[in-house]
Amino acid sequence: MIRFILPFFLALFAGALALTSPLAAEDEAPDKRIALTFDDVPRGEGGFFTSDERTRLLIDALREAQVPQAVFFVNPGRIAKRPGAEDRIAAYIAAGHVIANHTNDHPRLSQTETRDYIANIDLAADWLDGREGARSWFRYPFLDEGRADKTKRGAVREALVKRGLLNASPTVDASDWWLEAALAKAEREGRAYSPDAARALFVETHVEAAEFYHTLALQTFDRPIAHNILLHETDLSAMFIGDLIAALRAKGWTLISADEAFADPAYL
Repeated sequence: MIRFILPFFLALFAGALALTSPLAAEDEAPDKRIALTFDDVPRGEGGFFTSDERTRLLIDALREAQVPQAVFFVNPGRIAKRPGAEDRIAAYIAAGHVIANHTNDHPRLSQTETRDYIANIDLAADWLDGREGARSWFRYPFLDEGRADKTKRGAVREALVKRGLLNASPTVDASDWWLEAALAKAEREGRAYSPDAARALFVETHVEAAEFYHTLALQTFDRPIAHNILLHETDLSAMFIGDLIAALRAKGWTLISADEAFADPAYL
């Protein structure tokens, strides 16, 4: 399975990088800063770990890598369905990380009435209100901002502004959820795969994505911006986040807090 996935992703990013300027050279671009963000919290049990094991592994890996602060985007509507979820979220906060709004139960804006979607944001905001570690940031589930429906998109953006919620869109994305699903499926079906190849694929695709989007941001903003990378609270993140952090640092990236990243004017 892995041998088919890797060429696809490497070809994708190689093609994208070929369209950029020479600034893409790994050691030439200045001020490469990036924060870690994790969506879809709390997730259920994965193909490799229980939810408790995954949370513990993530916290330990982030601490060992001396990551200053990550953000976990929460769907509070899923907490009651997943025993121990609130305790796991509290454990992230106790470890120095922060939490933010990902809607109450993860709807797609393009498939949801505008008022219902805004109400879903408000339900999550009510749960987050007053909690330690909560931030006034919002991330669209599926990164769906209404697709071609400009009226819907504009209405929700206006609602975010009125509520003082920053649109905390990711600037680096390598579709980690897809690899998680593929590997979990192989595990369930008892098909052979290489854990080392899975680790290499996870790390390489995310590092290449960071390099590409750094170059794109330099071209767009005419300056380096504080990036944030989209990950999910998955078993693969728990397994490989330490390797990814080490690889990013080897490429000259500095891991920064989510607070520092979203204070960049690029997100306004």
